[in-house]
Amino acid sequence: MLVRDAMSTVVLTIGPAHTLRQAARLMSARRVGAAVVLDTDTCGLGILTERDILNSLGAGQDPDRETAHAHTTTDVVFAAPRWTLEEAATAMTRGGFRHLIVLGDGPDQAPVGIVSVRDIIGCWVRTRRLTPALADPVAG
Repeated sequence: MLVRDAMSTVVLTIGPAHTLRQAARLMSARRVGAAVVLDTDTCGLGILTERDILNSLGAGQDPDRETAHAHTTTDVVFAAPRWTLEEAATAMTRGGFRHLIVLGDGPDQAPVGIVSVRDIIGCWVRTRRLTPALADPVAG
């Protein structure tokens, strides 16, 4: 299976000036664990995750004053839709993160999706349900 088979094509994009509270509200409303942070001044893409927000709150920072910019991961590992799920899972394991921004193949390489550990596991579970011999080592 490929990343394009597992990724969510609904990408929450926010700006660097969004407060952490605004970001959290948007992420909660969309039921996602990460937002792509698009900084038009630097033409850069970053990612803000629920863990970033949690770390800020745990440090006693004010979510109404802290901006996404201050908590965005900018040294992002990007995936391609044609990556295998194994490649994506390996990148996540090596990097110690749970989300990958998926970039399209076009010249602008805009985000076309996000794939999470949950997405990958869901694909693997569905695949195993379709192939019972793989799911049951005794039967295989």
